[in-house]
Amino acid sequence: MKALRLQAFLARAGVASRRKAEDLIREGRVRVNGKVAVLGQKVGPEDLVEVDGKRVELPQKRLVLALHKPKGYTTTRHDPHARRTVFDLLPKIPGLHPVGRLDRDSEGLLLLTNDGDLTHRLTHPRFGVRKVYRVWTEGGTLPKEVCRRLLLGVDLEDGPARALACCPAPGGAVLVLAEGRKREVRRMLQRVGYPVRRLLRLQVGPIRLGDLPPGKWRRLSEREVKALLRLVGLE
Repeated sequence: MKALRLQAFLARAGVASRRKAEDLIREGRVRVNGKVAVLGQKVGPEDLVEVDGKRVELPQKRLVLALHKPKGYTTTRHDPHARRTVFDLLPKIPGLHPVGRLDRDSEGLLLLTNDGDLTHRLTHPRFGVRKVYRVWTEGGTLPKEVCRRLLLGVDLEDGPARALACCPAPGGAVLVLAEGRKREVRRMLQRVGYPVRRLLRLQVGPIRLGDLPPGKWRRLSEREVKALLRLVGLE
């Protein structure tokens, strides 16, 4: 391993995103070789890195999983309300965490990885990673004029949002977005008068849900992982 900036090391180890890793360093919660770390510090393979007294190491190998998240599961490791989480469906792998979110009532493709740097880039709006959703609405198939409204953009409480593509489909539509704000698809459709009845995510970047059954997962191939890395400039 080449020397890395400490925040990049923590992100790659799956501790937190780079921005949150910087906060951990500023708060004095990170030590390198027993000394409180400073922002911008570099670490190499011989250095001992600790967060809150616990040793942090880079994963031996980058791992990316695709899960068909069923309805009724939360995208979190610990649920204070004791509901089912996606980790009930997965093997126990150190550092494994979700790439973004799907709310409890939504279904479909959820990526998980042990690489925090990859997660940061796949979820940061700057990289514009496209996500494809199939939705069914209470109002049925979206008229073309409603699709046009979504393409032009609608105002939400946290700012304007727009679809990159919108195609009417039986009972709803297929939408493409690149931001992934909290419940963004649902809020957009609510705004145009077509509340979502069912939401299924079909694709994240080049990775497709395909015929993966609900509740099942698979490991991404080396070719698929390389495609993700190229997409966000990590290869």
